[in-house]
Amino acid sequence: MIRKYFGTDGIRGEVGKFPITPDFVMRLGYAAGKVFTMTWGGHGRPTVLIGKDTRISGYMLESALEAGFTAAGVDVVLCGPIPTPGVAYLTSALRLMAGVVISASHNPYQDNGIKFFSGTGDKLPDSVENSIEEMLSEPFQCASSIHIGKVRRLDDAAGRYIEFCKSTFPNQLDLRNIKLVVDCANGASYHIAPNVFHELGADVISIGNQPNGMNINDGCGATSPQACIDKVLETQADYGIALDGDADRLQMIDSKGNLFNGDELLYLVAKDRLESGKEVRGAVGTLMTNIAIEKGFKNLGIPFERAAVGDRYVLEKLKANDWMMGGESSGHLIFLDKHTTGDGIVAALQVLATVKRSKISIQDRLAEIQLFPQVLINVRYQKEYDWKSDPGLQEIQEKVKTKLAENGRLLIRVSGTEPVLRVMVEAKTQELAQNCARQIADRVPVEN
Repeated sequence: MIRKYFGTDGIRGEVGKFPITPDFVMRLGYAAGKVFTMTWGGHGRPTVLIGKDTRISGYMLESALEAGFTAAGVDVVLCGPIPTPGVAYLTSALRLMAGVVISASHNPYQDNGIKFFSGTGDKLPDSVENSIEEMLSEPFQCASSIHIGKVRRLDDAAGRYIEFCKSTFPNQLDLRNIKLVVDCANGASYHIAPNVFHELGADVISIGNQPNGMNINDGCGATSPQACIDKVLETQADYGIALDGDADRLQMIDSKGNLFNGDELLYLVAKDRLESGKEVRGAVGTLMTNIAIEKGFKNLGIPFERAAVGDRYVLEKLKANDWMMGGESSGHLIFLDKHTTGDGIVAALQVLATVKRSKISIQDRLAEIQLFPQVLINVRYQKEYDWKSDPGLQEIQEKVKTKLAENGRLLIRVSGTEPVLRVMVEAKTQELAQNCARQIADRVPVEN
């Protein structure tokens, strides 16, 4: 079926504009409650957990969801601001029917969104999301008074999740004698991430931990890591940990201010596990994963595959291959032996475990990886243009691929939300990547 509302990561948009309006979100809660009950309902009252990030619109959307679920006869557990992976964990740990996150992740505060987890802490199957879309067209019929859902608050949600995160760090290790800058992006981890690292022994300097409802991801966090870099250098910290607004993305910084993205951190953990004698059956990246990482995995003898861009697709390929680790350069890192979904805090702990175990810095551990220069050009093309059937563009593509050979890569993909062609080229030199990308981009007829 053609979807009206669900994208690759739930439903997202600008607050106050359809579909991120209180009336629609109430209907969404009602439709989801009905579908969840029909799909997973068993004995006892069906219950869902709702968490959110720190956006000012979260209060409004939380109330709307709460009204929709209770009208459908579903009980609700509210846990307040908490990272997206925290909702996945608590939903599973409390044996609830489903979990809901109110967040637009790394987007600015003007946006918000709704995403769901199943009772096992996994993202919803396509079939369930399709059923919710179908239910949205059905009439809204409030349950009778005796069947209306009840609402309660989970007061120790943050503490439970902190203990879970700590449990993913090796028992025989600690973070003593490590100074960390932890940038919480003024988001959902502001009261959680610093405590996790502190309780494991680290000396923690927190930034981006003063949310006011409108400063989430604003010049801080994983999408704006310069603030974390500057603080690491200023305080002479050993490492910086930059999370995004809902703490499912991670970027890390070393004492010299070097920034390490998700590609590099994934490779680092896989290499450490292999050297520790653990089995690494394979790793999944995306179409955007740097070719140097692919070559690095090959040199380690670890099978590597690419998924479409989006942690949802990384997760699908991991499960299909029965592999444990995968991720994106943006910082979504998944370790299925630790959690059911991508988790920035858990991923940071896996990286720090490699540092403590080897007593070698991140930069030195990655000495053999030299990322290829990458150039990305976004071209807003004419709406009637069919780039796949343009013979001139095909000819230029073949010339570029020949020029790059095995020492580069060309990727062309279309934006899912606007008429924009994304042209990405990796090559041994910045100049070659720039020239090849420009050759492709200049062929595309631009929108007037």
